[in-house]
Amino acid sequence: MDAFVNWARNQSVRPAEIRTPASAAEVADAVRDAAKTGRRVRMTGTGHSFTGVALTDGILLRPGALTGVLDAGDGWVKVAAGTPLHALNEELHRRGLALANMGDITAQTAAGAIQTGTHGTGRHVGGLADQVVELEMVLADGSVTTVREGDLFDAARVGLGALGVLTAVTFRVEPAFLLRNRREPMALSRILDTLDDLTEADDHLDFFWLPHTDTCLVKRNNRDTGPARPPAAFKRWLDNVFLENTLFGAACALGARFPGAVPSINGISARVLGTSECVDTSYKIFTSVREVRFLEMEYAIPRNHLAQALRETRDLVERAGWPITFPVEVRVTPPSDAWLSTAYGRPSAYVACHVYRQAPNPAYFDGVEEIMVRLGGRPHWGKLHTRDADYLRGVYPRFGDFLALRREMDPDGLFSNDYLDRVLGASREG
Repeated sequence: MDAFVNWARNQSVRPAEIRTPASAAEVADAVRDAAKTGRRVRMTGTGHSFTGVALTDGILLRPGALTGVLDAGDGWVKVAAGTPLHALNEELHRRGLALANMGDITAQTAAGAIQTGTHGTGRHVGGLADQVVELEMVLADGSVTTVREGDLFDAARVGLGALGVLTAVTFRVEPAFLLRNRREPMALSRILDTLDDLTEADDHLDFFWLPHTDTCLVKRNNRDTGPARPPAAFKRWLDNVFLENTLFGAACALGARFPGAVPSINGISARVLGTSECVDTSYKIFTSVREVRFLEMEYAIPRNHLAQALRETRDLVERAGWPITFPVEVRVTPPSDAWLSTAYGRPSAYVACHVYRQAPNPAYFDGVEEIMVRLGGRPHWGKLHTRDADYLRGVYPRFGDFLALRREMDPDGLFSNDYLDRVLGASREG
């Protein structure tokens, strides 16, 4: 049997069986078959989680045949669970529609993205789960249900696949719009002194601190009435492909071979950062090309703790002397009402740390994680962390309610796996 390997190539499994269902009915058949044979069942996405959230030793469902727009109406679009976000963006644009906000990776499936709490950055608009109005899912008894309100809806939007297998997602959409994107370098020391003003000034704020420097690249995205002023094709290729991937990948490889050169490499990168501005279709501004493989840890913290988190992270990196090539990314979102959303019940800031895949640094992640945990941080469900159910119960107000619903809906642990047993606790009764 073929193995499943994730994008970062740090998670893999060889399941007992792989199926590629083309309908909710075929997913239901797989769930019933798993129950009859005492196996577990999981639906993967496209493998963009760094954790083992999608793995199973039982029946692994691949989403490649569950794609496309299934239905649409006034302000909503229903898509099959395995629809890649890049395909959804293109189809929405063809219809003159758009998502209000999204993250920067478009290789994920619609269901995989919301189940792990994928988010972008936004002053008023939250992550993908906050734009969901209905879910179609297969339950542990093999029945197909549709939920659009109530406890199951609020739990299952960021459900980790623990409550059932999603087969379709209905998103709230709006007329297509333009975003004005402005990129400029700014000193981290200045940002730390003006964080409140900075996070409230733009529709979508995203900034990247280059370790071993005082320089950040700040990206501000705001709605614009037009006309569109997209970057020229060569400029788009130069920035998004060559500079941010080809050249950056070469810098990472050089830094992995000669760690002592990393501060100088980052210093050069900081000095060549410039200011640019364009106006383009929203999804083209929201999304980025990510070809350099990395490992990532990200924590959501209360927004009022962001300055402290960044100061402590900066001080830790300099004190430890680790050669960190990848920038530290910072984003913000408003509160969410999805029970296991990392932004549940509070305005949140996200601090994401990355390392080059060929040069892992567990001590770096451990050190930053200690800072985030002290500040009440919630780890991204699809990114590396060491937290377990005992810790998570203390930072999610509805965590106990989620576990009770899970026990009720999946008493035999049909949808469980090793990762869920760690972060949610064992599901099987007895």
